[in-house]
Amino acid sequence: MNDERQGTGNGDLGAENTDTGPLMPVEPKLSGRGVPSPLETAPLAYENPAFLNSSDGRLIRILAEYCEPLARFRKEQIQDTVVFFGSARFRSRDEAAHELELLDNTGATQPAPRAEQPASIPQIVEGTATDLQRKRAVAAVEMARYYEDARRLAQLLTNWARAIPSRRHRFVVTSGGGPGIMEAANRGAYEVGGKTIGLNIRLPFEQSPNPYITPSLNFEFHYFFMRKLWFAYLSKALVVFPGGFGTLDEMFEILTLAQTQKLAKKITVVIYGSDYWKKVFNLQALVDTGAISPKDIELFNYADTPEQAFAMLKQGLTENHLIPEAEAGRSHEHGTEPDPDAMSAMHLEDFLGPEMAKTRK
Repeated sequence: MNDERQGTGNGDLGAENTDTGPLMPVEPKLSGRGVPSPLETAPLAYENPAFLNSSDGRLIRILAEYCEPLARFRKEQIQDTVVFFGSARFRSRDEAAHELELLDNTGATQPAPRAEQPASIPQIVEGTATDLQRKRAVAAVEMARYYEDARRLAQLLTNWARAIPSRRHRFVVTSGGGPGIMEAANRGAYEVGGKTIGLNIRLPFEQSPNPYITPSLNFEFHYFFMRKLWFAYLSKALVVFPGGFGTLDEMFEILTLAQTQKLAKKITVVIYGSDYWKKVFNLQALVDTGAISPKDIELFNYADTPEQAFAMLKQGLTENHLIPEAEAGRSHEHGTEPDPDAMSAMHLEDFLGPEMAKTRK
């Protein structure tokens, strides 16, 4: 039996035949909710924390960690830096008595568990110290010496750099902003009246910048790679004190940039504490196996006293930067064509400040 409610044969199966003439306009149905309340003004994109802290805002956060430090360096008239790396895991409570306390994590303010602390003299005498505690007691005394050496070297460098005639601050002592060797470097520069920079990093555990950093040059980064950029970008020299993974990471990164000639500048690298570092790695083995070139060993020098390290820094900074800059300046005054080798250390940012170290294309 035919059913009029079946399809009309035009492929619209199951549709009713509703041919009732011309279509009439349909009156909109009222929701019954009334007129909505006035909207508040939407936040500006750069004032919207939900956006800025989202994955979509990551690019802006990265740019901020480039632009904001750059603005501050220019305001503070920082032309270039000397970077100090080294262990953050020890701090001195009473340096005269070598009463040192090992920190739980790099940059942390909480001490490590008692079992990991260096042994005290009574523990050693009573025989209650573990092998680990005895080893760390010996290391603690050695680390205290490195703390004092970094402090003294920063004093020598800052006193010399402050006497250099310049409109901007030269060879400013810079550290990762934390405790240990970083604190010693900032402290030495602070004690002789120099500006000093701290490039801190936000970590999952509690940490804070050391108090010797110049307040206007105290930075905190979220991204490790942006912090590393600023370590390398302004630096004309690097001093590497005994340290752990972070110190090794930063040291070999700079050495790799120098080895591959990705830096458009000559950088002086001083590795401090030859006894320590020659136990940590054997670079001669890399030469013997052909992994690196023999001349790559010449990318750095070992030093064992603050005076020796300062002499290396002073010579490298003078020969690679101060002399070429002076020669380029004299050529400019006399209107003569400058020596291309002298100009290789100069570029536009030398006159705009601060000097930004370009990488080779």
